[in-house]
Amino acid sequence: MTVVSTVNVNGLRAAAGKGFTEWLAATEADVVCLQEVRAEPGQLPAAVREPEGWHTLWAPSSAKGRAGVALLSRQEPERRRTGFGSAEFDASGRYAEIDLPGLTVASLYLPSGEVGTERQEEKERFMAEFLVHLVDLRAKAEADGREVLVAGDWNIAHREADLKNWRANQKSSGFLPEERAWLTRVFDEAGYVDTVRRLHPDTPGPYSWWSYRGRAFDNDAGWRIDYQVATPGLAARALSARVERAAVHGERWSDHAPVTVVYAD
Repeated sequence: MTVVSTVNVNGLRAAAGKGFTEWLAATEADVVCLQEVRAEPGQLPAAVREPEGWHTLWAPSSAKGRAGVALLSRQEPERRRTGFGSAEFDASGRYAEIDLPGLTVASLYLPSGEVGTERQEEKERFMAEFLVHLVDLRAKAEADGREVLVAGDWNIAHREADLKNWRANQKSSGFLPEERAWLTRVFDEAGYVDTVRRLHPDTPGPYSWWSYRGRAFDNDAGWRIDYQVATPGLAARALSARVERAAVHGERWSDHAPVTVVYAD
């Protein structure tokens, strides 16, 4: 079996001091995808930068203290890559991928956006470029007999079941009709599969992000925006999926929780 976890750590230096390090030491995952690292590798303690038993790939943002993704793999990758060939976004710390035998795994941090601002325009530009990459990535993988998994914070709730208060968020970034339609294209046109939704087709959530404001976590008023998006062959081998939600608010080390999927080999 191959176990993959993805989590937005909301600042790795802070998360490391609040429970991430202990979580990583205990995880059964073979690959861990991180987003919003918000640190250069040299700013991280050695035990976090090069944890024992893991091969690492860091893709920090050129904008200090922002974004940043990483991949941790127990097996040494055959190939490492940061960015997806975008002049605008390759230095923004939003995408990295590794090749393992028969499998390409990528960590994605899609821009969050904000309606009516340049941030939303940036998100739209990223989405347009990234869909082209996803199509190319799948075509190349098929030609090579490989599967693809793009795991991370996609910053879009695809359906009403993917966020608790969907009625109040229909004009909010992350649940805009055009964002949801774009994610539908990822599945219907580019041919990828939302593995968690495939395994949990008729349930609300399971949510993976809760605002720190109010009592969102205690009331489970969350969003499902952290996905493991796979090519059909890999998705068909997904055996189980879970969100590793903290037992209580005080045990959280991020406003996101790890999303972990077990795949049969």
